Amino acid sequence: MKKIQLKSFGKINLSLDVLGIMNNGFHQVEMVMQQILLCDDIMIRWKEYSCDHMITISVSTNKYFLPTDDRNLAYKAAMLMSKKYGNGRSGKIIIDIKKRIPISAGLAGGSSNAAAVLHGINKLWELKLSVKELCLIGNELGSDVPFCIMGQAAANKNLHPDFTEDPLSCHCALATGTGTTLKPLKGLKSHLVLSKPALSVSTAKVYQGIDSEYIPHHPDNDEMIKGLSTGAIGLVKKNMINVLENFTLKHYPIVKYTKNQMQKFCDTGCVLMSGSGPTVFGLCRNMEQAKKVCREMLRENKESFWTRTTW
Repeated sequence: MKKIQLKSFGKINLSLDVLGIMNNGFHQVEMVMQQILLCDDIMIRWKEYSCDHMITISVSTNKYFLPTDDRNLAYKAAMLMSKKYGNGRSGKIIIDIKKRIPISAGLAGGSSNAAAVLHGINKLWELKLSVKELCLIGNELGSDVPFCIMGQAAANKNLHPDFTEDPLSCHCALATGTGTTLKPLKGLKSHLVLSKPALSVSTAKVYQGIDSEYIPHHPDNDEMIKGLSTGAIGLVKKNMINVLENFTLKHYPIVKYTKNQMQKFCDTGCVLMSGSGPTVFGLCRNMEQAKKVCREMLRENKESFWTRTTW
């Protein structure tokens, strides 16, 4: 039996802008995505059979309420790889997921799991697919999956040697279109704290509602990118804007409360909602400050963590 263990990293949005609705009905976005060290652990095993010419899939997880069938993105990723590259193979794909990233949090936990499965099967089956080829497959699973593929190629010690020269291996990227057109960027090196209120936010509901909301400020992502490339944290801080906050904070008061509380303790002034919510994150000067802010936020939300970006 062959196996590989991978880190399935989360992400935050340093900025998120909605530019309108495209002809296909999807919203056109422009956002800067940054990978973080908070991760799930995924073990992927390939047990080869000598006959049958059939591939079966099993998924297990430490969270009893998570589906382990084709409603799970990791399962879907294994199904997709089997469909594309399983011809002539017989065996069982066994996936075990140890979740740490909060569920339905705006941190791409499920998408990251799917990305890890694509990477793992690519490695176990010796397919030697590039990051670009894996991203094209990931597009079929969800808009956050391609970025997670790129980030894992850069940060996973069991993958990075294979992608050292791959131009799409990165920790940070500008995402445009539906979020799947990606341009690698120099990443942000920062410690941070995350806090997720005890509720889930419907991404579809947020995007449906944002069109009718007044949006007073938009991020200047060109300036954000300039700040990242030169280390000008002031430009990064100035453009840390997520326009989806205009809907989520209005309709989910606990998210607004969480952001206000974090702003009291995080004196950098860099506090933002990630994705469509409900998780709020704050950049911190160092690990000690991140731990201190996290202790305060644990009084509000039990799913609060200190971590850092990957680099």
